[in-house]
Amino acid sequence: MFSGTTMMVPLRPCNGVSQYLSKSPMVHTKRQTTVRNIYMKAQTQAVPSRTQRIMESISVGGEVGGAGGAYSYSALKRLDKIWSSICSAETVQQEPQQVVSDFPGVFSHSALAEKAVHKFDVVVCGGTLGIFIATALSVKGLKVSVVERNLLKGREQEWNISRKELMELVEAGILNENDIEEATAVSFNPNRCGFENKGEIWVEDILNLGISPVKLIEIVKKRFLALDGVIFEGCSVSGISIYDDAAVLQLAEGNILSSRLIIDAMGNFSPVVKQIRGGRKPDGVCLVVGSCAHGFKDNSTSDVIYSSSSVKKVGSAEVQYFWEAFPAGSGPLDRTTYMFTYVNPQPDSPKLEELLEDYWDLMPKYQGVSIDNLEILRVIYGIFPTYCESSIFTHQACQLDRLDSPLPAAFNRVLQFGDASGIQSPVSFGGFGSLTRHLGRLSNGIYEAINGDFLDSYSLSLLNPYMPNLSASWLFQRAMSAKKQTNVSPEFINELLDINFKSMQRLGDPVLRPFLQDVIQFGPLAKTLGLVMLTKPQILPSIFKQVDIPVLFDWSGHFFMLGYYTFLSSFMDPVIRSWLNAFPSKMKYEWKRRLEAWKYGSGLDYRL
Repeated sequence: MFSGTTMMVPLRPCNGVSQYLSKSPMVHTKRQTTVRNIYMKAQTQAVPSRTQRIMESISVGGEVGGAGGAYSYSALKRLDKIWSSICSAETVQQEPQQVVSDFPGVFSHSALAEKAVHKFDVVVCGGTLGIFIATALSVKGLKVSVVERNLLKGREQEWNISRKELMELVEAGILNENDIEEATAVSFNPNRCGFENKGEIWVEDILNLGISPVKLIEIVKKRFLALDGVIFEGCSVSGISIYDDAAVLQLAEGNILSSRLIIDAMGNFSPVVKQIRGGRKPDGVCLVVGSCAHGFKDNSTSDVIYSSSSVKKVGSAEVQYFWEAFPAGSGPLDRTTYMFTYVNPQPDSPKLEELLEDYWDLMPKYQGVSIDNLEILRVIYGIFPTYCESSIFTHQACQLDRLDSPLPAAFNRVLQFGDASGIQSPVSFGGFGSLTRHLGRLSNGIYEAINGDFLDSYSLSLLNPYMPNLSASWLFQRAMSAKKQTNVSPEFINELLDINFKSMQRLGDPVLRPFLQDVIQFGPLAKTLGLVMLTKPQILPSIFKQVDIPVLFDWSGHFFMLGYYTFLSSFMDPVIRSWLNAFPSKMKYEWKRRLEAWKYGSGLDYRL
């Protein structure tokens, strides 16, 4: 393209190959700089990151299903690639795969009916959390199968939970108290909350058990098989066909499973959920990185939530880091530390590997140890997307678009469960605690839906209803998310959390303990907000700047509905419940689900 004399500019060998570039004198300086930048970038990429060096030095086993079930560097890169696609500037990257299809008529008249078919009452897709609902339904006498793309086994990393929450599994009939003792790898007390040197709050029996998922899922799996349950391991979902009388699951391996109901327990990235949401971006994401390491001498207490710094920059983004830390069950010197942050998915959002690079610097300071004295046993990472309703006043419209959280049923005979349903709190990561809370309610409701043949999408949506306490939690995620280009102090988030937690502590256990276990209730929330405004009214302008007026307006609608559901559950529930047995079966089913929505949506299911 350019005329004039050509120069040959030698470069040093790159990967053993000497390279030359043709240059024109008119553009020599500009293009030479570009070449140098490309070369330097290549050299930088050729040097493994600290995260890569650490992760590739650790021997890891095979991947298992569920969040945190993979520990390898290649799995981290795969997840970062998914995260980058979510953060892309485009709302929809590509048309989601159409996994679920509707077909008129009955299954017996279809072409699939001529093939070998396994028949069940319920098929659960996704075994890590799905095995719990599958076992609960088997206990009730239903014929159930579980489909899991990997081996059905728990991850090595423990789940942290309280004994009170585990007792929900005992009440659901899938565990006994001896099982809890067997699955408990470690217990510890007390548990700390604190924010950037502003004082500490210590509590007892909050997330104070480390439960071995390997042992727990093994126990539940044995119980499920003893109840004549069937497990298809190493099998992937290829498609779901909905007929008037059946939901038929086709596996990539060729098996065909016919059932009355399919439960989607495939987690946040379920292909069915992707189809329902149509490629919609999450409204917020919790990014989590961490490790389990050996070498902690002071290892008898835990951190439920802790912050050791104010807002900081990661690349061009700003983040507020929080921490959790727990003794691990693998040994008295082993400790798990998580670093997490809340972000809105944007093109400049940090990647998990970038967070891990920060983690290696910050974790030793946070824990008061030298990383050189630690043996990293495994590296942990995950992304937890959450969705909210844009406004309480458009709730019905949201239901029609199937964009809520919890996610209403979009198809007849298909129901989302666990993380796939979006029923976990926006400020938590991982859905095991949410599962224990809702398992009894959901197993009873699903059993009644199958017995009464109430398997249309409307009837199933009543099992994943609008819950104002879940929607009200959104204010906390927004308040804990760092924002660019605001004149809010970098210390504001820690100041806000500190005054809130100290107010809840002053108000006592009936206020503080439900909140620490992701349960929002109207009375405790109103008391806390009132005390914060009385104690530190000067913080209000910064709150408006941090969370924005439209978000506060939407939240006020959910807060009103939280109070309304509290009134309905407290005063109307006893009146309606006394008439339930006189209702026709379909009306009885629907009203029982409404009563449950009022109770769980107001947090009144929580018991101290």
